[in-house]
Amino acid sequence: MARQKSPEELSAAELERLLYARRHMEREQRLRRAQAEGRIVVPDPGRDAAGDLPAVPPVEAALPAVPRRSFWRWLADRGLLLIEVAAAVALLTIVGSLWATNNRLNRELAAVQATQSQALALPTATATPAIGVVLLPGGHRPPVDGQAPQPGEAGGIPEHLLPIVNAYVPPPIPTPGPETPRRLEIPTLNGDYPIVQGDDWEQLKQGIGQYVGSGRPGRPGNVVLSGHNDIYGEPFRYLDRLKPGDEIIVSTERQAYTYVVSEVQVVDPTDVWVMGPTDEARVTLISCYPYRVNTRRIIVFAELAPGSTDTGRAAVAAAPTR
Repeated sequence: MARQKSPEELSAAELERLLYARRHMEREQRLRRAQAEGRIVVPDPGRDAAGDLPAVPPVEAALPAVPRRSFWRWLADRGLLLIEVAAAVALLTIVGSLWATNNRLNRELAAVQATQSQALALPTATATPAIGVVLLPGGHRPPVDGQAPQPGEAGGIPEHLLPIVNAYVPPPIPTPGPETPRRLEIPTLNGDYPIVQGDDWEQLKQGIGQYVGSGRPGRPGNVVLSGHNDIYGEPFRYLDRLKPGDEIIVSTERQAYTYVVSEVQVVDPTDVWVMGPTDEARVTLISCYPYRVNTRRIIVFAELAPGSTDTGRAAVAAAPTR
């Protein structure tokens, strides 16, 4: 019979096996005691523990049925989508064509006005009436592509001024003379425009119009010139790019006078004070603003450059008569 080893002689692995065997034996003893005391119920191996539970319906059965669209309905939807896309493309094409046509007409009118700037007849001058208006000239409604320009104020006319505006009769157009402004040049904007007498609707179709009764170039007084910004050649479209120090040249039959921009303002259509007479030699440019909105007016003030009356450029070409 083999001698039993003492704990000191056992290896670690042997000690672990002995400890496991002892714990297993103690556990078996506890289970037998618990069964004897009725504290543990041994399950019936022949019975399915899950057999008494109700069956769980599949997830798919709880979801509502989703009807499928027919092929013809799908085809109809795609057809409607294609029609909408085609309509949008056609609309964009029409708008683009109208815009291009409007720009082409403006360029053609600008070219005609530039040609006319050196070909205005100059008969003798006649007397002109005094200033007496309640709205600044050049007013018109925002242009609509494909439609003719419409006169009128874009922002409306104050009610208390309506009787005066409705009763207004444009003054007679004076006969131009040697001291009448004939040509306006704005080097900063590469602008060269003819000047006609009068600033009503028909006159401003031809280019820049001088307010009847305003000053003469090179002399004390206010030379008031108006022009459109978005119709009939858009001669004053870029007035907002002018800044103090820029030059403006106004020519008569005899001489060209240089003015220097002193200020640029945006005012209401009723601010007619900008057209009033002045003691100094001044040019005032007027146009609607903002571009294609026209609810206000942009004003450019320019003062006669020192020495301009003495050394002004040679007369604008003794302009050929037509």
